[in-house]
Amino acid sequence: MPTTKKEEFYFGLMMCFGMVVFMTFYNLFTHGLMGSISVRGIFTQLLQIFIIATLLELFIVGPVAKKIAFSLPYDKSNKLFVILFLAFFMVSGMVLCMSLYGLGSAYFSNSLQGESLLGSYFTLVCQNFIFAFPLQLIIVGPLVRYAFIKLVKTTSFSGKTI
Repeated sequence: MPTTKKEEFYFGLMMCFGMVVFMTFYNLFTHGLMGSISVRGIFTQLLQIFIIATLLELFIVGPVAKKIAFSLPYDKSNKLFVILFLAFFMVSGMVLCMSLYGLGSAYFSNSLQGESLLGSYFTLVCQNFIFAFPLQLIIVGPLVRYAFIKLVKTTSFSGKTI
């Protein structure tokens, strides 16, 4: 886990990157867009979504999620509880925000199918949360923590071992 602001920044970037890649392909697949978008289009979407998600995570969702997670009464010395509570509130906040982005994209590309905006938003939030929370807990979270320990925690950026 990150202990400094610099480490927290790199950890957040790594986590956002992993979640953005998986969630982008999940949403392309669930909306039947996998074969209809070019590789360049997918790369452009990934970059755009990564920038938006990173800014949201750094300045809005991350601070709010941490404040909520650490204000709850549970044993904060138990790392598993800390990870579970942080993951829940981070995923919840990011799903709520990024589903708005997805809804806006669908609206402006005229691909909403008859549902109201509120109904479409609720559907997107449910679909995304159902995939994002287990993804965070089982795949992306452990991979990012492992990579973070191997790449960031063991080596400083000047090449010296800590």
